[in-house]
Amino acid sequence: MFLIPSDYPMWQENLFLTANLGLAGLLYMWGVLRVRRSLGWHPAATLSFYVGLGALFFAAVGPPMAWAHVFFWPHMVQHLLIMMIAVPLMVLGNPITLAVQASSPAIRRVVVQALRSRAVRVLTNPVLTWLLFAGTLLITHMPVVMEWSLASHHAMHVIIFPLYVVAAFLFYLPLIGNNMLPDRPRPAVRLLSLGLMMVPETMLGMVIHFTPFVLYPSYEASATALGADALTDQKFAGALAWALTMVIDGIWTMLAAWEWYRDEERRAVREESVHA
Repeated sequence: MFLIPSDYPMWQENLFLTANLGLAGLLYMWGVLRVRRSLGWHPAATLSFYVGLGALFFAAVGPPMAWAHVFFWPHMVQHLLIMMIAVPLMVLGNPITLAVQASSPAIRRVVVQALRSRAVRVLTNPVLTWLLFAGTLLITHMPVVMEWSLASHHAMHVIIFPLYVVAAFLFYLPLIGNNMLPDRPRPAVRLLSLGLMMVPETMLGMVIHFTPFVLYPSYEASATALGADALTDQKFAGALAWALTMVIDGIWTMLAAWEWYRDEERRAVREESVHA
């Protein structure tokens, strides 16, 4: 078996991450309260953002982080939770739109100019963001990189965790939600990008699951010390990535399809009103 011992800590203290996530929550609430007085703000967006923020907090200091150096499957849960659940939920909270609407006129002009900059256009290009997401996923699970992150106490907190968040945020930002961006991809491109994301995730899960030997010596050592089978742990982690990826990515793809349908519906209503 590869269960966590009952006396093992369930939480890993990280004041830096906790403070930053808390600050993000306070800033978002400040924006919501400011916008609601004049323009209004949909409660569903607020709920989505805070559920995502809570999931990110759980992944940062909860059992997935505390146990990620013991068995492989908690690490896999952590990476799926960050990149495929927490961050896209926060994107659906429309933080970019909220930042624009809640800002003073002077700051709003600066923010809008930044959003229209070439740098933002490049960073939100769906081809680049897909490559960044897939590359982050595959490179961080290479044995040499994984062993480095397991050997270094701060590697996951300072490099890997932020990299997961940034790569996922840039990937989902132009694809779902209603964030104010100058050049969002066409709906068909959004669907294609989300659908193609299943490829590296599923391939990674299959490789990990079907590899007949232990990929990461550190997990083999920790599992052996606890009387567990490291290969079974690895196969379970691969199965999680393989199966859950198809389900979760399928949900985001259906959401993008629904948003496309709503956009077409609104466009048809506008055209009818013009010709009426």
